[in-house]
Amino acid sequence: MNSERPILPPMATEPGASRKGVPLRIAITLGRVVEFLAAASSGLVLIAIGVWDFGGTLDTHSRVVLLGAAAYALLAESLGAYDIDAQFSVRKGWNRVVMAWLLTAVFLITLGYLLKESDQVSRGWAVSWLALGAVSLCSVRAIDIICVRRLKTRGTFNERVAIFGTGQQGLRFAQYVQSDERLTITLIGMFDDRSPERRPADVAGVPVLGNLTTLIEMIRDGLVDQVVVALPWAAERRLQEIVTRLALTPVKVRLGPDLVAFTYARRPVVILGDVPVMTLFDRPIGGLSAVAKNIEDKLLTLIILAFIWPVLLAVAIAIKLDSPGPILFRQPREGFNNRTFDCFKFRSMYHNQLEFKNINQATRDDPRVTRVGRILRRTSLDELPQLFNVLLGDMSLVGPRPHAPSTRAGGRLFSDVVQSYAARHKVKPGITGWAQVCGWRGETDTEEKLIKRFEHDLYYIDNWSILLDFYILIRTVGAVLLPKNAL
Repeated sequence: MNSERPILPPMATEPGASRKGVPLRIAITLGRVVEFLAAASSGLVLIAIGVWDFGGTLDTHSRVVLLGAAAYALLAESLGAYDIDAQFSVRKGWNRVVMAWLLTAVFLITLGYLLKESDQVSRGWAVSWLALGAVSLCSVRAIDIICVRRLKTRGTFNERVAIFGTGQQGLRFAQYVQSDERLTITLIGMFDDRSPERRPADVAGVPVLGNLTTLIEMIRDGLVDQVVVALPWAAERRLQEIVTRLALTPVKVRLGPDLVAFTYARRPVVILGDVPVMTLFDRPIGGLSAVAKNIEDKLLTLIILAFIWPVLLAVAIAIKLDSPGPILFRQPREGFNNRTFDCFKFRSMYHNQLEFKNINQATRDDPRVTRVGRILRRTSLDELPQLFNVLLGDMSLVGPRPHAPSTRAGGRLFSDVVQSYAARHKVKPGITGWAQVCGWRGETDTEEKLIKRFEHDLYYIDNWSILLDFYILIRTVGAVLLPKNAL
């Protein structure tokens, strides 16, 4: 094959691509250091101010600060606070930073309790550090994201990438790179070993500059940082020939995805043994996130019960005086992983009107509902016993509302109306949820209402965070005080 010396396009010689980009990981590492210093300095500054009476335990407070900053750094790393998507999105960045900081607080409180050292730390200082640290970390992250975005726009982080292969794989890969603003990549050109008359002039707007020999010469001239081989995976022999020649060059060589992989774009690739595999679906809330949500559920539930137990007692007495029958009503509901559990509620219907298998949703002015039951349903107080479901692990404070297996909308089973209805069971059901605070409470008597609730449930599952949970809980209080759709 003869070497073809191309005329380089402007994108190959512009400031962002004429030199090797500064790796984004350097900026991310710098961000790690700055956030560690922000977490530590916020606590040390409060110590220096000296507003609190530390009782001669300044050394203890200083050690707590350093331990907390180190714990935050580890937790933030584990929660993906320094992943690429969190470097360009303020919402994702803040969610992971705040979650890591709250888990740090839980860790320090637990450690202090176990070591019996909690009395050595000022409560006022600890609360102030928690608040100031959160503000400092969020401020640092916001500034970091702004700087990273600006530097990326200037091409500071960009690597010059060449694509070998002008077929469907090359086309799809070029289109994908051009559509994703998070990527720190400058496509300098496409290459293919077909004869010049059979090669297109460009692919997806990216110029075709020559063959493999041309590509290697450009690599030798320092014009390429990375090569993506975009050929069909079935062409194993051809792939090996290309990779063997590129292996002799000092640049990164990557194998582009086969066509089927584009169907599952943005899925993570992990190493299983020695073989790379693609994760198509993962648990929406797993790992440390699941631990954080479990702590949130149990801790907040215990606090709520400590304050509202007189209300629970008063409601129980009112139910008993109003009509004969049990105080609590247990009904099978579908929960996490489609498992059925007994959902607790205060009884709001006459005992002989309760249904367990053939579920008819309650309606306004339903004759089955007792006098006390109408008040309970209007104020949502009938849901309070589900706090015990949370303690038992069947439910969460926030999540998709659980429904009975045979409930219908518009005369059709929920699972018949929405074929992927079971997807909402990827997480534990909740006492309140995103759909409820967005106005989709009350009776699900039409298919439209069910579809809207399902869409809101999926949004919650896909965008879960501790902050979103707290936001929903706060809005739930307002929804209960100003009910619109409760029955």
